[in-house]
Amino acid sequence: MSKNDPHRSRVSRRQVIRGLLATGAFGATSKLWTGCTPATNTTTASGGSPAASPASAKELVMGFIYVGPKDDFGYNQAHFQGKEGLKGLNVKTVDQASVPETTEVQEAMRNMIEQDKATVLFPTSFGYFDPHILKLAADFPDVQFFHCGAMYDAAKHPKNVGSYFGYIDEAQYVAGVVAGHMSKSGKLGFVAAKPIPQVLRNINSFTLGARSIKPNITTQVIFTGDWSLPVKEAEATNSLVDQGADVITCHVDSPKVVMETAEKRGVFSSGYHANQASLAPKGYLTGAEWDWTKVYTEYAKMIQEGKTLMNGGIPHLLRGGYKDGFVKISPFGPAVTAEAKKSADNIVAQMQTGSLVVYKGGLKDNTGKTVVPDGKDFGATAIELESMNWLVEGVVGKTA
Repeated sequence: MSKNDPHRSRVSRRQVIRGLLATGAFGATSKLWTGCTPATNTTTASGGSPAASPASAKELVMGFIYVGPKDDFGYNQAHFQGKEGLKGLNVKTVDQASVPETTEVQEAMRNMIEQDKATVLFPTSFGYFDPHILKLAADFPDVQFFHCGAMYDAAKHPKNVGSYFGYIDEAQYVAGVVAGHMSKSGKLGFVAAKPIPQVLRNINSFTLGARSIKPNITTQVIFTGDWSLPVKEAEATNSLVDQGADVITCHVDSPKVVMETAEKRGVFSSGYHANQASLAPKGYLTGAEWDWTKVYTEYAKMIQEGKTLMNGGIPHLLRGGYKDGFVKISPFGPAVTAEAKKSADNIVAQMQTGSLVVYKGGLKDNTGKTVVPDGKDFGATAIELESMNWLVEGVVGKTA
């Protein structure tokens, strides 16, 4: 952000709303910004402003909230790109970036509902769910709240709360296949934020993909402790390279630092969330990416058809993988060999038909304990994988 940025002089939207509430003047309709980018961005079907294209009474208003910036080359950018893909529909969208996993997200959601008239919210970060989404869902029973990654429990969660996620570990498995081909040291490195099921599943699938090519290959994992800690991410990447890893991947909100550090150290990298090829033009192999536009479009169409979480028309758990078009891999980098490309393409074809099972019966964790029973495979939709708390054989590291 430059010193001459005109947005620097503007107070935040939240501060103004607090002031209006205090004076009883909560009626402002102007859009206010915070930081270097608009805190709330509104688009219509034509891509214009609300003034140029007034929202009709039937127009659907969907709100999106991100824990980091929209241009982070990672998790938040992927969701922002997914939101942008709704421009062809009769949908008005509002969004706010860099909202921490605190009561601030409750305030952001409440503002979107009361000020922007949003009836559908997508607070995307993991820590937004409990207690923040659950609290607001109780306060606004007619608003639908969709969280990315939470495990919905009908026995205790409100009916107006839903969960969506992609089986991106399928793409991580493919990326692992490429890494297995390209690694010469037989050591891979994984920089991870927190040992929650979604992260562990990515680590495990990446490792299993690599071990399908080289059975003795290992993955060293380092947990940084949070979603966005650039200094620790750089330190972890350097540590992994120092220990002999020649392919580095990650599961953090913004892979930017990891990719750039790997490139500087002269090792290969495999991306996550979005395409980071421009950050590592020599060493970028591929990466596991989401296609959130597909997910958000499906939700918008269902809601426009009159379906809701509350009337049972929309499932409380929405999941999909390669077969459903929810995930993909980045284009191969220049270093990827023809053999690696052929192997990866073959795996993708199997993923798209649903014929490949990543978690097969008899699988053991890295302590020697059997985690997938003999004779029983866990397919992508297996509920057991939603609560994964183990690392597969071949991963060097602990979950706690």
